[in-house]
Amino acid sequence: MKVYSKQTIQHVNATLEECWAFFSSPANLQKITPQSMGFQITDFDGKSMYAGQIIQYKVSPLLGIQLPWVTEITFVKENNYFIDEQRFGPYTLWHHKHFFEPAEKGVKMTDLVHYALPLGFIGRIMNTLVVKNKLKEIFEYREQKINEIFNN
Repeated sequence: MKVYSKQTIQHVNATLEECWAFFSSPANLQKITPQSMGFQITDFDGKSMYAGQIIQYKVSPLLGIQLPWVTEITFVKENNYFIDEQRFGPYTLWHHKHFFEPAEKGVKMTDLVHYALPLGFIGRIMNTLVVKNKLKEIFEYREQKINEIFNN
C-alpha cells in the first residue's frame, strides 16, 4: 500500500481560542468545503469535538457520485490539535492532523493528511491523475474561505 501525504500551512488572523472554536466544530466543515464536493453531514451528535466522536457525511468527489464517509475524532488536545480518521469511505487510509499554534499575528494552522487509495496500481494511477489534484483544489478552496472568514 502506497501512503501519500499532503501538508498545508495557513496563518489565521484570530486568537487561538477563536480559531479552535471554529475548526473544532464539525458543523463548520461544510463552510470551507467546495460545493462541488456535495458535502453534507448526515449524522453528528452536535456536541463539541471529543475523542471517540463519530461523524457521518456524504460526499461526491468525482462525477457527482455520492459516497458515504464516516470519520472518528481519535484525539483532541484543546487549543492545540486534533486528529480525524476515516472509518469508512473512499480511502484505504485517511489520517488528518490539525495543528494550531500561536503566531506573531494570530494562529499558525497546519494540516497534515496521510492517505492511501484502494486498488493497488490503479489507485496509484488515480492518485497521480485525479486525487492529489482534487486534494490540492480542496485545500486551496479552504484557504480562500478561511481568508474570507478571518483574514479580511
